[in-house]
Amino acid sequence: MQQTDGTLTERGAIRVLDPVWIPMRDGTQLAARIWMPDSARHAAAPVVLEYLPYRRRDGTLPRDELTHAWLAQNGYVGVRVDIRGNGDSGGHMTDEYSETELDDGVQVIEWLAAQDWCTGSVGMIGISWGGFNGLQLAQLAPPALKAAVTICFTDDRYADDIHYMGGCLLTENKGWSSQMFAYSSRPPDPEIVGADWREIWLDRLRNQPLHIETWLAHQRRDAYWKHASVCEDYRAVKAAILAVGGWADAYSNAVPRTIAGLSSPVAGINGPWAHKYPNVAWPEPAIGFLHEVKTWFDHWLKGAEKTPDMSYRMFVMESEPPARRMLARKGRWIAEPSWPSPRIGREALYLSEQGLGAQKGGTPLHVESPQTIGLGGQRFCPGMRSLDELADDQRKDDAHCLTLDTAPLSEAKDIIGAARLRLRLTPDQASGFVVARLCDLRPDGTVAFITMGTLNLTHRAGHDTVAPLTPGAPVEVEFTFNDIAYRVPAGHCLRLSLSTAYWPMIWPSAAPLSLQLDPAGCVLDIPVRPDIEEDAPQFAQPEQTRQGHSTPLRPEGFTRHEETLPDGTQRLRLVTDGGLMRHESTRMESGKVITEIWDIRADDPLSARHETHWSFTIGRGDWQTRTETRTVMTCDATSFHIVARLEAYDGDECLITRDWQFSVPRDGV
Repeated sequence: MQQTDGTLTERGAIRVLDPVWIPMRDGTQLAARIWMPDSARHAAAPVVLEYLPYRRRDGTLPRDELTHAWLAQNGYVGVRVDIRGNGDSGGHMTDEYSETELDDGVQVIEWLAAQDWCTGSVGMIGISWGGFNGLQLAQLAPPALKAAVTICFTDDRYADDIHYMGGCLLTENKGWSSQMFAYSSRPPDPEIVGADWREIWLDRLRNQPLHIETWLAHQRRDAYWKHASVCEDYRAVKAAILAVGGWADAYSNAVPRTIAGLSSPVAGINGPWAHKYPNVAWPEPAIGFLHEVKTWFDHWLKGAEKTPDMSYRMFVMESEPPARRMLARKGRWIAEPSWPSPRIGREALYLSEQGLGAQKGGTPLHVESPQTIGLGGQRFCPGMRSLDELADDQRKDDAHCLTLDTAPLSEAKDIIGAARLRLRLTPDQASGFVVARLCDLRPDGTVAFITMGTLNLTHRAGHDTVAPLTPGAPVEVEFTFNDIAYRVPAGHCLRLSLSTAYWPMIWPSAAPLSLQLDPAGCVLDIPVRPDIEEDAPQFAQPEQTRQGHSTPLRPEGFTRHEETLPDGTQRLRLVTDGGLMRHESTRMESGKVITEIWDIRADDPLSARHETHWSFTIGRGDWQTRTETRTVMTCDATSFHIVARLEAYDGDECLITRDWQFSVPRDGV
C-alpha cells in the first residue's frame, strides 16, 4: 500500500493511498486509489466505492479528487477501483457488466468491509457505468452493501441503454463500442505496475475485444440483455437506492421506473442535466449533490437519525429558445411523495388533418421520410463527449415530417412523466420503424424539442419477438416517450412530429418505409400535472472545489460541419478535441481527439456509413504512448458490416496492429 502526502483541509487531514491492491480469488489484483480520513487511523469509517473501467490515475481523476476527497472530509473512506483489464488492474475485460466484473465487485465489497479501517458498511456511488454496476451489485445483495447512489443509469440493458431504443438500432451502439475500444487500449502506468508494463499492455491489447461484435449479434431482448438488467428482479435489491438522472441525458427514464419498481428504500432526483454529476452539471442549475449523498449515506451507513428526502424531486423545465449548447435553463423544482403519482392525470389528444385536439379525425394521414431527417436532433447521450450536443431548432427536420399541432394553449400545461402514442397504421414494407417527437412550437416560430419515442414495428408484440409486417395490412401499435418534466406556456402549441427515419441517431431500415395512418385509431396521451401550491425542494450550493489540479497543455475544441457531397451524400463530421492535460497528483499526461463521420443519401438507406477515429495519448516525461482506433460500419439489405483497426505506439514504435472485419445479419432491424 503506497501513501502519497497527506492532503490537509479545513476539516482535517486526508491520506491518499495509491496503489492499494485488492486480491481476487483467481489471483488477479485490482488497483485502487483510496481517500482516507485521518480519523480512520483510530476509528473505523464506512466506505463509499466507485468501480469503473475509466482509469483512476488520469481518466476520472479530476472528478474523483472532488467527490472522494469531499467524502473523506466528511467521514467516509472514498475508494476508486479500476475494473479488471483497465487502468492498472490485472486480467482482461471481456464485456460490460459481465459476470466476472460483478463477481469481482462483490469480492471488492467483501474485502473493503473486512478492513480494520472500515465499519463493515459499504455504499456505492457512480455515474453511467458506475451507476449501472452499483445497482447491479445491489441486486446481488452482498451483506455489506447497505446503500447506493446511482446516476445516469439504466435498469434495462436492452430497452433503455445506448444500444437499442424502442427496438431500433442506435448508431451509438457502434459509437460506444468505438469509445470503449479506445478507452481500453490505453497502457497501465509503469510507476504502478513496474518494468513489465509493456508486456502487460501487449497482453491486454492481444486480448482486447471489439464489443460491437457481441452487441450487434443480439438485436432482440434475449438472455444476453436480461443479464444484469435489474428490472428482471427488483425484489432482489435490498440496499437503499438514491436514483439520479437528468432530462438532457439519455437515462432519465430509469429514475421513475426504479422508484416504482423497488421494494427497498428508494428516492429519486431528475434535474435538467446532461450526462454529468449534478454538482458540476449543465444545463444549470447544478445542486449541492454531495450534501444529498452525505445525508443518504449518513442515514443508511451510519444510522443517523436525520431521514433523507424520500420523494421524487424533479426540475420542471421552462420553454427556452432551442440551441445546441445550453449551459443554463429556467424552471422550478417540484416533488412527488410517491411514483406513479395519483396527482398526475392523463389527457388525450387525437391526431387529425386539423392537428392535435379533442376530436377524432377522418382523413387518412401519411408519413414517409427522407433518410436525412434527424440532423436537427440531439446526440443520444448529450454531455458524454462535448457541450454542443443538444437539439437544434426542429423546423429543419419538421419540414420533412408529418407535423400535428394543438391550438395555442389557453393556459400553461405541465407535462410530467411519459407520454404514450397509439397508432393505427398501414405499412408498405415488412419492416421499419416510427419516430415520434413531442415539441414546443413557440410564438416566434422556433420549435424546441421536448422528448421522443421510437418503435421498431417488427417488435410491436415485444422486444423479444420479431413479427414482420404485412404490407397493405393495418396494425395497431402503442409505445411510450421518454420521461420528461416540461412546462408548455400559454400561447405556445404542442407539436407531434412523426417520421420513418431519424439519422444519425438511429440506423436506417433496409428499405424506405411509408405509413398511412387511420386517425380513428390514433391518439396521443400526455401526463399532465395540475398547478399545486407547494414548497419547492431546496438544495445546498454545488460542491465544486477539487483537492487536486490539472495543467492544460492543449486546449479543448469542437467543430461540427455538415456538407452535401457531389453524389448527393449528406455528411456530418464532428471533431472533438479533448485537449491535453497533466494531472499534477500523478503527473500523468492524457489527451484525445475524436473524429466522427456520418454519411447517408436522402433516398437510399443502404448508403448509411458511420466512421469513428479515436487518438489517445498517455504519458509522463520521456514515457509517451499513443493508440489509434478506427471503426467503420456500413450495411446492405441483409447484413451490417464492420471494419476496425487498432494501433498502439510506445513513442514512435508501433508495438501492435490488430484488424477486425465481419458481418452480422439483420434480425428485424
